Amino acid sequence: MVKHANLPRNETGIETALGVLKQQFGERFQTGQSIREQHGHTTTWIENQPPDAVVFATSTQDVADIVRVCAQHQVPVIPYGTGTSLEGHVNAPAGGVSVDLSQMDRVVEVNTGDLDCRVQPGVTREALNTHLRDQGLFFPIDPGANASLGGMAATNASGTNAVRYGTMKDNVLAVEAVLADGRIIRTGTRARKSSAGYDLTRLLVGSEGTLCLITEITLTLQGIPEAISSASCSFPSVDAACQTVMSVIQYGLPVARIELLDDVMVKALNAYSKLDLPETPLLLLEFHGTQAGVVEQAEIFGDLAGDHGGVGYAATTTTEERNKLWQARHDAYWAMLQYRPGAQGIATDVCVPISRLADCVGAAQARVAELGLIAPVVGHAGDGNFHVSLLVDMADAEELEKAAGFVSWLNELAISMDGTCTGEHGIGQGKRPYLVKELGEATSVMRMIKEALDPQGILNPGKVL
Repeated sequence: MVKHANLPRNETGIETALGVLKQQFGERFQTGQSIREQHGHTTTWIENQPPDAVVFATSTQDVADIVRVCAQHQVPVIPYGTGTSLEGHVNAPAGGVSVDLSQMDRVVEVNTGDLDCRVQPGVTREALNTHLRDQGLFFPIDPGANASLGGMAATNASGTNAVRYGTMKDNVLAVEAVLADGRIIRTGTRARKSSAGYDLTRLLVGSEGTLCLITEITLTLQGIPEAISSASCSFPSVDAACQTVMSVIQYGLPVARIELLDDVMVKALNAYSKLDLPETPLLLLEFHGTQAGVVEQAEIFGDLAGDHGGVGYAATTTTEERNKLWQARHDAYWAMLQYRPGAQGIATDVCVPISRLADCVGAAQARVAELGLIAPVVGHAGDGNFHVSLLVDMADAEELEKAAGFVSWLNELAISMDGTCTGEHGIGQGKRPYLVKELGEATSVMRMIKEALDPQGILNPGKVL
């Protein structure tokens, strides 16, 4: 595991605050070892750093009360949704209190005519879409995991649909949030645009719990398309697949999803999901629109793919076949683990301009081969974002060192290509070393904002900055 140094602890403050919170919240205040470790859980290779206590909030007022107590005694506060983050976001390196928001799981209102809704942060994306289905609406951001919408807002999540529908920051109209002193603010209205003051919504979306705790989100929604078509196409090389993606974007084809899988990932999916795809680089696509529109889009893509050596192109509008294809894509993590039994998956992501995608993926594959590692690649090719998942024997110190070196090298490579060290995982603890390399002096401005909003540094310390 990658270790991060524990930060100085305020032992006296923690002991006092825990006593107050225990009395105030009763059974919703927990200090058991297993539940604390669960709330320091991370789905990557960063060590578990559990909080001193977990408090289950059921309302915005609960969150404000918890933060006020912690602020009074200078105790860290760490927000927790479903624990699906990948860069150590929920760890407690200075101890403190984890605020579990999972019980704040109510869809407050849906405004069908305006295509928007208000939700509490514990609502998951799957639960929201189940709630919306009979109203002909859906929320398009799909990071793969059934994450909480509060966590998705906090990390500016995106995923497979981002090429058409954008990321969380493009789909959040406003948030209600608790600041570091316990004040409750709302950053906007349901209006689709505003010139009223600073854009606090976009400041707080993606702030990873370091500036506030998000307690309600106003989201934009989409109408469920009349027709959906999914397609797959194999290519002789990653370069050919990426050139096709560039052609699609330049043509202006309104593709909803366009996912890149390298040959190793395809082999893993074939074995896990009982598919028989050619074991070469693959593009998976989805088109949304009218019945005639999706057919036309699929045909145009077929022609573009053929120009770059694409073979085995197949498109379908059948729900069962579409679901099978995309379920396989969402099962990629489990397929990778089965591909090398006993290994742990170490996922990292970067994002580069689409024109550099082929270069970056190709260089990553070459580096993996040079190091003798196994690392399937899967990417949201339409926006230049891809994930490399190293399959590592955690008991092998040499292999672990190679993996750590690769992750560092890949982040720096992406930055050198005018890209970013993270397209959607966020900074957390894992990518902190690369933020200054990417943004330089701008990080000092971030620090000024952090110090202004959280002068005691109690909100999710040790993350981002």
